[in-house]
Amino acid sequence: MPSPVPDAPSVAYDDVAAAARRLDGVAHRTPVMTSRTVNDHTGAEVVFKCENLQRTGAFKIRGGYNAVSQLSDDEKARGVITYSSGNHAQAIALAGRELGVDATIVMPEDAPQVKLDATRGYGAEIVTYDPDTTTRETLGQDIAEERGLTLVPPYDHPDVVAGQGTVGDELFDQAGPLDRLLVCCGGGGLLSGCALAARHHAPDCTVIGVEPAAGDDATRSFHSGERQTVENPDTIADGARTPYLGDVTFPLVLDYVDDMVTVSDGALVRAMHLLWERMKLVVEPTGALGAAALLDEVVSAEDERVGVVISGGNVDLGRAAALFEAHGLA
Repeated sequence: MPSPVPDAPSVAYDDVAAAARRLDGVAHRTPVMTSRTVNDHTGAEVVFKCENLQRTGAFKIRGGYNAVSQLSDDEKARGVITYSSGNHAQAIALAGRELGVDATIVMPEDAPQVKLDATRGYGAEIVTYDPDTTTRETLGQDIAEERGLTLVPPYDHPDVVAGQGTVGDELFDQAGPLDRLLVCCGGGGLLSGCALAARHHAPDCTVIGVEPAAGDDATRSFHSGERQTVENPDTIADGARTPYLGDVTFPLVLDYVDDMVTVSDGALVRAMHLLWERMKLVVEPTGALGAAALLDEVVSAEDERVGVVISGGNVDLGRAAALFEAHGLA
């Protein structure tokens, strides 16, 4: 059932700026890259913010570290827990290692092996579950209460949103004013944080969130004004299989985002292939959402300066090759 807009703790640009100070020397200032091929195809001047080159291979370390670093000494001593398909899992595991905090991660059994291996490599304890029979939010909360752990959710947390907003903060500092900004959307943490940064740096910039067509809960929520849900969406964009926008992120998306669109899995594979082949950027399906909307002409941006956030690059190489082959791109 749809639900109304919740009351939520506010997040402001000042919180993003404070997160940037905490992350100085922790998160990489990832590069901005361009492609003449993309510009010719779209008729736009496109700049890509390459969070696939971030520590842990995705933007998530920004929000994860920002949140864990602000816990009390007692909370840090007891440890933290989260649930994630992989990128936030790695972020919390690494943040825990950097800050001396034990981390427990609830992950689906079918999470990409590369993400499971990396999360274990950072020293976290992994608890797996069957997504067909178990709700990760419920399992995570149950374990948190049983063990006395502090839950740091993957997107629905003010400090996580503020940390993710530093992606947009850096992009505008590096690229200057933009007419349009395309950001992938799962639970809305990255999108709402980047929208806050856009409103500060370029109030006239049109901010667009992009979801996989099979997981279009945020798009339906945005256009209806009521929170919609989706259960275990069948999409290759595993980082965007979230069931709904959060209590924190939903109001921010409504207030600061200008539009929401969706793209097919086929468009994701085509965008990945172009980014891999022409720009030499290893990008995972979720990370290609914004690029796919532009390249597949879901969003038109002719004669505009466009920013596209590439959110991550944690993809199993064998799986990527199989996707390319299945779509006639091998």
